[in-house]
Amino acid sequence: MQATSEKLTHNDLPLQLLLFVDKRPHSAEQIRQIRHYLKQLSTEYPFELTVVDVGEQPHLAEHFRLVATPTLLKIHPEPRQSLAGTNLTEQLEKCWPRWQRSAETFLAQQNLVEAGAADDRSPKSEKSSLAYSAELIQLSDEVFRLKQEKEHLQEQLQFKDRIIAMLAHDLRNPLTAASLAIETLELSQKNIDRGNSTRLNPTWMNQLLKHARLQIKAMDRMITDILQVAKGTNARFNVVPQKMDLGALCQEALDRLDEQFQLKTLTTETDIPQDLPYVYADPERVRQVIINLLDNAIKYTPTGGKIHLSILHRTTQKVQVSICDTGPGIPEDNQEKIFEDRFRLKRDEEQEGYGIGLSLCQRIVRAHYGQIWVDSGSLQGSCFHFTLPVYRS
Repeated sequence: MQATSEKLTHNDLPLQLLLFVDKRPHSAEQIRQIRHYLKQLSTEYPFELTVVDVGEQPHLAEHFRLVATPTLLKIHPEPRQSLAGTNLTEQLEKCWPRWQRSAETFLAQQNLVEAGAADDRSPKSEKSSLAYSAELIQLSDEVFRLKQEKEHLQEQLQFKDRIIAMLAHDLRNPLTAASLAIETLELSQKNIDRGNSTRLNPTWMNQLLKHARLQIKAMDRMITDILQVAKGTNARFNVVPQKMDLGALCQEALDRLDEQFQLKTLTTETDIPQDLPYVYADPERVRQVIINLLDNAIKYTPTGGKIHLSILHRTTQKVQVSICDTGPGIPEDNQEKIFEDRFRLKRDEEQEGYGIGLSLCQRIVRAHYGQIWVDSGSLQGSCFHFTLPVYRS
């Protein structure tokens, strides 16, 4: 009895793609755009697309070493490739022909293996041609990867140049303020040493010391944030998650910034439930996020305004922190961009503001497989929200 084998077809082994997204409002639109584009391509070549929410399946994100969302991953056939960023459709359009060829070559190889099992008289020239095609595709993919890497490195160099410029600009104001306070105290001390009656009263001296201390703390936070962001978006954070009392950490951050609240006569309100579950997170990293968001709220809330911090046990798996202010708000068309490394609101180009701190916050939250977003309207204040995973014993 003669053995027979059925050749593999496109339907037997389609391209396998994974789309990693989060629960941010714009994620649904990104999924819709990618599905629509792939649907048009399905007439040329079938594929299998699986959408993965990193918040619901963090183990998959960790397995594929995900650093950002959205990310589109070609997991089969090899070699694995990933596309990330807000312009996934444009990147996919360039990659699709190569992905299609790699899948066709893989299927051809499988068919050749099946045919060889039934009849070991396959022409050597056909095998040679197939191997040559596979090598060409592999080289083409490697060239594409190197081009992407070159573009990324060029962007990183430009970004580091901008970081240096921003550091020089943003440090100027707190440095000048701290210097003036210290010089005034020195002058007062010289008057005392000379027996001059012109001297500052103790209340003013304490105020100047507090002011200088606040400005130095601000510079320290700024330098720390800039150095961490300057490592680049692909640098892995050394996150050490542990069982953590989020409510206590938030209260500690509020107490730490109490002097800054008093200087602007700001009212602070909190809504921190007593029965909150513990979260699984890195205390130092989360403290950075809370301090950054509170610091921004203080900067943009006018004198006599109000800042509200609340924590909500949002789902069985997530806890949400919200920090709201009564500042000028953020235009709707900029609410997603403010978390980007290279974006700054036009009104803030001549002063420190939303920018480096927020991009750092986003990277920290994402390293915990959480989400961060803002609700705001012009002249209506802003509410920044972020989520962290609940601790499971």
